[in-house]
Parts: sequence; C-alpha cells; structure tokens
Amino acid sequence: MGSDADGRSCRRLGARGRPGQGACRVSRRCRSRRGAGAAQRARDPDSHRPRGRALAADAPGGWPGGYPVTAPHWLAAAEIAHAYAARTLSPVELLTALLARIESLDPTLHAFVRLDADAAMQAARVAESEIAAGRGRGPLHGIPVGVKDIIDVAGLPTTCHSRILLDNVAAADAAVIARLRQAGAIIIGKLSTHEFALGGPSFDLPFPPARNPWNPAHHPGGSSSGSGAGVCAGLFPLALGSDTGGSVRNPASACGIVGLKPTYGLVSRRGVFPLSYTLDHVGPLARTVAEAALLLDGIAGHDPADPGSTPAPARQFGRLLDRGVRGLRIGFIRHFHERDMPAHPEVAAALEDAARALQAEGAEIRTVTLPSLTEFAGINRVILCSEAWSIHAPWLRARPGDYGQLTRRRLLPGAFMTAGDYVGAQRRRTQVIAAVENCLRDVDVLLCASSMDPASRLDDAEETARTYSRQARTPFNVTGHPAVAMMAGLSRGGLPVSLQLAGRYHDDATVLRVAAAYERATAWHEKKPPIG
Repeated sequence: MGSDADGRSCRRLGARGRPGQGACRVSRRCRSRRGAGAAQRARDPDSHRPRGRALAADAPGGWPGGYPVTAPHWLAAAEIAHAYAARTLSPVELLTALLARIESLDPTLHAFVRLDADAAMQAARVAESEIAAGRGRGPLHGIPVGVKDIIDVAGLPTTCHSRILLDNVAAADAAVIARLRQAGAIIIGKLSTHEFALGGPSFDLPFPPARNPWNPAHHPGGSSSGSGAGVCAGLFPLALGSDTGGSVRNPASACGIVGLKPTYGLVSRRGVFPLSYTLDHVGPLARTVAEAALLLDGIAGHDPADPGSTPAPARQFGRLLDRGVRGLRIGFIRHFHERDMPAHPEVAAALEDAARALQAEGAEIRTVTLPSLTEFAGINRVILCSEAWSIHAPWLRARPGDYGQLTRRRLLPGAFMTAGDYVGAQRRRTQVIAAVENCLRDVDVLLCASSMDPASRLDDAEETARTYSRQARTPFNVTGHPAVAMMAGLSRGGLPVSLQLAGRYHDDATVLRVAAAYERATAWHEKKPPIG
C-alpha cells in the first residue's frame, strides 16, 4: 500500500504475481490503523471472517444497539439496503467486513490494482450519517462498487493495466462514477483488466492477472477480469466493466455471475478509455439479476458529451423482474453452438436444460437462425482493429516495448486495415443488424451460448488462445442489442458454464425479466465459489 499525492492510502498490487504472490505493500500509516485487527487475527485465525459490528472496531461507526449480520459479504444489494434500514448493519460495518475479506483473498485473486480504502471509508461514514438522519439517496446509498481500471475515478490513476499510463491520474470522475456518487454508492477501488481492455491474461504487465475464485489456476474471463473475480468472491457486491467484444459477459460466464451489456448508447462512456468507439459499452456485473438491474438504474441516462449516447430516457430496469415468462416467445439460436462453433458438451447440455426450464415456466421456445458467428466475428475484428489502431498508433510507434506482447500482437492488424476494409465492415454491419431486427419481430428475446467452453487455465497459453474466440458475444456488440450472460451450470471440473439472452433495442428490462425468471427456476445463482 502506498501513499498517493492526495494523501489517500491506497493499495497497489505487485508486478508479476503467481498464486499467493503480490500481497499488498501496506504503508506504516495503514498498518497502525489495522494493528488491532492484525493482532486479533494472529491470536484467532478465524477472526477475519465478517461478524457484523465486531469488525468495525477500528473504524468508528455503526448503529447504536445494532445486531451482528452473518457473512455480510454475500448479501445482495437490496438485502444490504434493508439491513441499513433495519439498523442491523451499517455502511461502515459492511465496508470493514469487505476490507478484511479483500485483505485475506485478494493476494490470491488479484482483483484490485488499487484499493482506495481511506476514501471508501470516508464515503461509508458520510452514507451512515445521511441514512441515520433520514436523508437516504436511494437503493445504492452506502453500497460498495468496484470499478474497472479503464474508467476514470478522480484522483486515482487510470492505468488500463499498462506501463503506458501508469502515471495517468484522472482529473475528474467518469460520467458513470459521477452518477454513482450522486446515488450515494461507495467507490471501493480500481480493478484488474486486460491491457487496454484488449490484451489477454499476461504476466509481462505491471500488475498480475486476476484469477478465478472457483479455481485460481483458471482465468476469470476478461477483459473486466477483476470485476468478475471480485463480485464472484464477495469482495464487493457490484462492479462496473466495459464490453467491446464481450468483456462484461465473459467474466460473468467464467465466474458464474450476471453481466449485462446494455443497449448501445444507454450508458455514457465519457471518462472511459476507449477501445473501439462504435463497439464500446459500459455495463454492470453482479451476483443476481436484480442487482444488475439496480446498478443499471444508477448509471444509465443520456449524456450529450458522449457522441454515442442515445436520448432514450432511463427507466426502472427491474420493473418487470417479477412478471415471469409466460406468453413470451424466446428464439433459441442453436446453430451458434451446434454448427458455427461446436460447444463443449457440458455447455451444449446446459443450454438445452435452460431452454427446457424456460419452457416449463411458460415461455414458447422457437429455433431461429441468424448470420453465422464467423460473419459477426469478421465484422467485429475489422471495426475493432481499425478503431483501436487509430487510438494506439502514436504510442505503438513511439513506445512499442511498453505494451505487453499479447496486446501489441492484437493491435497490429489495425495497421494493415484499409479504408475500404472499414467501410465494407460497416456496410455488412447494417445488414446483420437488419437480420437481428427482423428476427426480433417474431420473438421477444434470444437465447444462445455465451462462452463455448469453461474457463481456461492461466498458465496454458495455447488453451487460452484456443478458447479466446470461441464465444457468441460479439454479435451483440456489432448490433448494439442488449445482452446478459449468467450461470447455467457447473462443469465436472467445478467451473461455471453459462448462457446468454439478448433482446430489442432499449428493451433491456425484458432481457432482465427473462434472466430473472431463469434465475428463479434454477439454483445456480445461489452457488458460491470454494475460495472462502
């Protein structure tokens, strides 16, 4: 942990970690603040486990006469808000419990690149006093949120997991952070990502790659890897990620949580480092559908400063969650995982089980056909590489060695894309958008695969490269339709498998409605990783 220029005590992880390495370097000031807790943990190895008010001893706060809450790190956001209202848990107590859990687990998981503990505790105390005084700001008030490290948080570096931007301290909050602060959310820190949200899990970068809580030898998905790992492990209840080719939905798939790519333009990208201007989205990651809807409520809305922002008014995205799926028509895109890119048998079986579960809940399941995954992937690749090259070309020419090898390899094809390639890809894009729109005239929501395989091993570069493109997420980056990924089972190896749902433009609420119905019909969202 180092002391930043603004005086805040922050944790910054080590350079090249392996499991069990990269533990935080704690400043003398922070060590003295945590001294009593550390001494207690030395006497009682189990004392780090969240125990409500007892954990807040070194962080003054809490409701007078409050009652302990068991395992607050697994509480859903609505449960946290209810506990605040009932005075059985306070924002300071919750944050203290989460900081203890982070201290215990993050040296293995590497979800954080920067833990902003002091600022978070200050925000928790403010939230506690406001709630106590009857000045609640809504359901996100006092709820900790982790932030992918391509999103600006004023006073903290936005490094994009790269040597290029190690000293890039944000002067202002991104639009989504400003909205969350207005809602009273607590920004807990900056989270691990692939370099510039493009490079894969690498060991040649300033920070170690995040690891999967279900098995730390495996990848948690990316590029919003710290967001997925941290939510899954109970380090924080909610997180923000970005999604250009599936980078919110991939960690959701690998970690067995919920990740939503909203309708293109629904959430502002102002203050978010771009990868591909016409493909980039910002979206929520959470352990339940209701929490994802809640976080989307907090960040959605028109922003005239973002050229891609749409004027559609933000609505209550959880308003349909209890309606079920009876009477809805769900189009099952079987050819994605059967012909276009044959899925692992356990993934294919989980998708068929999901279709049967939704049918049993009253939905009508129809097999539908869209353009092939190869067509979508080709369009995405040309657009992404062309737009990313326009951003990175000056640095790649001046400082090529400061990029990770994998990132550099993925960016360089953009140097060879022509204007004709780009225009042709955008023209084909309009055609596949029309195909999806035509399909959605006959059905309400689409069901398909997200990842075709369980998470790969981090130390197996060949397996990681093989599975990197084996996914069905890029179609909805190309088209801009809302899409959510969520857990649909566990493999025999104990890793999550997933499904994906997509829907009409600005009908994110119906996509979430179907996801919530599936969640209620199954128990997968109740599964917890064995990490602790």
